[in-house]
Amino acid sequence: MFENLKEFFEKIKSLGFWQRIFGWREIRTLSYDAYDEFTNLTEKLNLLNNELIKRDSRISDLEKNIEKNAEISSNRISDLISSSQKLEHKISLLENEISLLNKEKSGLSNRIARFEQADQLRAEEFQKNISAVNAVRAGLESDRNKLNEERIREKEEEFEKIKQTWQNHENNVETAIRNICKIHFIEYVKDVPFKGNPDNTIKIAGEYIIFDAKSPAGDDLENFPKYLKLQSESVRKYAKQESVKGDIFLVIPSNTLEVIDQFVYRMGDYNVYVVTIDSLEPIILSIKKIESYEFVDQLTPDERENICRIIGKFSHIAKRKVQIDYFFSYQFLEIISKCGVDLPPDIYKSVQEFEKSEKLNPPQEKRAKQILLEDLLAESEKLSNEARARLREDRKDNSGDK
Repeated sequence: MFENLKEFFEKIKSLGFWQRIFGWREIRTLSYDAYDEFTNLTEKLNLLNNELIKRDSRISDLEKNIEKNAEISSNRISDLISSSQKLEHKISLLENEISLLNKEKSGLSNRIARFEQADQLRAEEFQKNISAVNAVRAGLESDRNKLNEERIREKEEEFEKIKQTWQNHENNVETAIRNICKIHFIEYVKDVPFKGNPDNTIKIAGEYIIFDAKSPAGDDLENFPKYLKLQSESVRKYAKQESVKGDIFLVIPSNTLEVIDQFVYRMGDYNVYVVTIDSLEPIILSIKKIESYEFVDQLTPDERENICRIIGKFSHIAKRKVQIDYFFSYQFLEIISKCGVDLPPDIYKSVQEFEKSEKLNPPQEKRAKQILLEDLLAESEKLSNEARARLREDRKDNSGDK
């Protein structure tokens, strides 16, 4: 008897914080069971009250019967009175117990109401916190997506410029070779007298020298070295032609040097050299130098040594120029990529604005105007004098500070 009520009170007494949050459903179910048990108890008490009323009625009838029947013994009357007193005492105890239960029920109802209210407040606060966290998370996700999209767009724009350079590479190579031929009075052959259709052909000392422009076909540069190797084999059709020089040049864009690991292909009866546009002039001039000697057999050993020395220097300078261009191109690209990552966003945005406003105007090359060595030396001397003058001024300023 009263098992559910006792268990409910014990649960309430030992109720902890986490049990209030996560175990409230069990307590609520137990409270319903306790309430049902209390209801049954109340019904029983009502039944007892009815029985008492009936007994009172019986007692009244008995008293009437006693008055009517005087022959009933006093012992029996005293027994009935004693029984009635005991019943009244039990009724009094039950009423007290019911009163205590009602008080406890009222207290428990109040506590349940407070717990439910506190639980509702915690749930509302938790929902607010979740909403705030979701809003912050959405903002961070949006900022990250914008930053990623901006970086992707910059990479795409940069790569589009590179692709445009690759698309214009053949025309740029032809323009550069034609300008070199005009400046140094070298014959540019438009229609070759042999089989095939090379991109660019010049004629020096009765030999045809081929310069084929090669650029990546797609976005992937990994296959470009393999493509150059295949092209070095395919130009065999030119090398076996009469009057074609056994040195054939493949001209590539400067921004592809980082993936090239082989610049010379020795194919037995001919050689293929991988060069850039910047190295075309020294290479062509080194070949043209031989034209001044019509008969090599008539040269003295000193003259031959001088020719070899000049060609060797041109070859070294051309290769060194390619190597330096590759090194600085890689360094510039690395610095540019670091700017977008290491600089704060506001500073990087300002840098981009200044970059848009800048314009680099190198000296314009005019047709039929030779670049004289004397002019280059005079310009170099002028720059050296300015550098020395600035160095002296810096030294004076430093000595004055001390």
